[in-house]
Amino acid sequence: MAPKTRVTREQIVSAGLDIVRRGGPEALNARAVATALGCSTQPVFSIYASMEALAADVLAAARAVAGRYMDPARDKAGLPPYKAVGMGYTDFAREEPELFRWLYMRDRDCEAPADNRAENADVIRLIREKTGLDEEAAWLFHLEMWLFVHGAAATLATGYVRWDRDLVSDMLTDVFQGLLARFREKEAS
Repeated sequence: MAPKTRVTREQIVSAGLDIVRRGGPEALNARAVATALGCSTQPVFSIYASMEALAADVLAAARAVAGRYMDPARDKAGLPPYKAVGMGYTDFAREEPELFRWLYMRDRDCEAPADNRAENADVIRLIREKTGLDEEAAWLFHLEMWLFVHGAAATLATGYVRWDRDLVSDMLTDVFQGLLARFREKEAS
């Protein structure tokens, strides 16, 4: 009789992430993970006390995937760093639609609203360096820019549109330049 294969936390999370990629978060359950790993559900529940705990780790893994897309250093096309983040966000939506929907399009009514200025400090710094805007204006600029980028990404993730990367890039430039002109006009008056 062959010895039992030890299933690790990392293998479980990786299998869970693949399940969500294929079928969305509603497909994530112990039986699906066990099937993907070729084992019973026993190893899953020996490592995780609940499906909520497993889902939290899979969600964290999905955030890590998204973070790699939005790392300005990821872009090899020579885009400015702030634009590279926006392009990464839309690339993530296009290439990982189920993960995108889970992270950025789920119902958050039961979650406490977060002031995410601290986690966006690097982005705000990029905007300030590129535009000369003060901290508060840079934050508002980012919120308005993010609203456009998120809308574009959501339409890509849902398949509502099939814009190519070059068109999205041009749109991001147009919105950035339009917002910047408006912010500078406000500063001058």
